[in-house]
Amino acid sequence: MGIWSSSLQWNIDKDIPNLEGKVIIVTGGNAGLGFATIQYLVRHGAKVYMAARNEEKAKAAIARLRLGEGAGSVEWLELDLADPRKAKASAEKFLEKEQRLDILVNNAAITIAPYQRSIGDIQDVMMINHISPFIFTKTLLPLLEKTAANEPNSDVRIVNVSSQAILYLPDDVRFRNREDFNDEHAGGFSPTGDFSPAMKRYGRSKLANILFAKQLQSDFDARNVPIIALSLHPGAVNTDGSNSVISRQHWLLRSALGVISSLFFTDPNNGAYTQVFAAVAPIVRQEADKYKGAYLLPPAVISKANKPGESKELAKELWDTTESLLKELGI
Repeated sequence: MGIWSSSLQWNIDKDIPNLEGKVIIVTGGNAGLGFATIQYLVRHGAKVYMAARNEEKAKAAIARLRLGEGAGSVEWLELDLADPRKAKASAEKFLEKEQRLDILVNNAAITIAPYQRSIGDIQDVMMINHISPFIFTKTLLPLLEKTAANEPNSDVRIVNVSSQAILYLPDDVRFRNREDFNDEHAGGFSPTGDFSPAMKRYGRSKLANILFAKQLQSDFDARNVPIIALSLHPGAVNTDGSNSVISRQHWLLRSALGVISSLFFTDPNNGAYTQVFAAVAPIVRQEADKYKGAYLLPPAVISKANKPGESKELAKELWDTTESLLKELGI
């Protein structure tokens, strides 16, 4: 049972509605939070696409699900977020296969990584965590909107998994151009070496996830499209990704982070609570005006993001610059 299940009105083990007939995409679904999220959703009848880069790992993960009676199904959808062209192609392939899409969970991300610019002279953490999910989502929007408009009792949602790493950022962060997207956050003394600059770069990409959801919601509301877009911080979770980050640090920091992880981090099954809530909890639709564009903290509590995360102007700036950069890439 989830660590929050017994203390909340919404119980992740008992209160997930029947999802039979629903089609869902979870990116980064072959491990960690994505895998745990898929476990909850498919057990209640959903058809879930596990969007992941590696076919072998994805199919091994699907085999581990061991689905019982009443469960839905899981299929692998190839998705490589390192290149936005491939991300767009993945969405287009999905559109050839399905006639509806009820829920999109943008979960996949890289965390603390060395500074590197690979595609279009844009740093990898912004490309993988924001730009490729942006074009992946945008390519799927026509089907999401069609499902919302035409399907009886539709409840279409877009969920962006963000992070409280946004708190590492200054209030004056901007997204005006490629230079802003590529901010290395270098300079000054850092007692933890590259950890703090890398966390700020990660936080920048996760701020983009929040702003993207808010701008999507603003657009949906302006056009009376009944889709709910929201973002969330899942909490401190022990995943392969977080453990990999810890293992790459200086031994002093590695030791400290290891202790913190063992004492305070939860496992993915518990950590998936907030994003599963965001994806399927009935109250989100019942109180749509409250949850539209919201940012959630564990356990599924609506919260303010940081100051830039609440800026409508910054959300629009991010959207416009992202589209401009994609246009430069011929996408």
